[in-house]
Amino acid sequence: MPYQAIAQRINSLLKQAETHYQCYFAFPEFFLDLRGSVAGQANWQTNILRFNPALLQQHTEHFLKHTVAHEVAHLVAPNVYGHRIKPHGREWRFVMESVFGVTASRCHRYDISKTGHYPYVYSCACERPHFLSAIRHKRSLRGTDYLCQKCRATLRFTHKLNAENYG
Repeated sequence: MPYQAIAQRINSLLKQAETHYQCYFAFPEFFLDLRGSVAGQANWQTNILRFNPALLQQHTEHFLKHTVAHEVAHLVAPNVYGHRIKPHGREWRFVMESVFGVTASRCHRYDISKTGHYPYVYSCACERPHFLSAIRHKRSLRGTDYLCQKCRATLRFTHKLNAENYG
């Protein structure tokens, strides 16, 4: 089901781009093999898309509408405007908003605490919970500072989630 839904969404987006730009876009290979916090990846040179199946399952409707469009726009924009464009520049934003009719956003806001790969909970000055991976947690213990993107305060370790609380 998820594989079919993604294929249908990609096909629909490519048809919209073909109608708008009056040119053909080859259907990309795509895989559901990403893990962790990354929702999707696009490689326009190889025409390959990769998606995170855990985030797709947790946020199906939004993921299909926004994340798939986001990655397909990364395939369309350089093929139309050339490879020297910025990844999230005005050409990519134009494809997202004017061609696909989807709000252009660089980052997703999915809750990644339930993916099971971020069991280390940190807090900041604005008291938002932040979930770090084992690798980032170890780096933090060795002196690397991570900052909250909202308040810019250094993150401080609070606790580790138990296995029954996530995943």
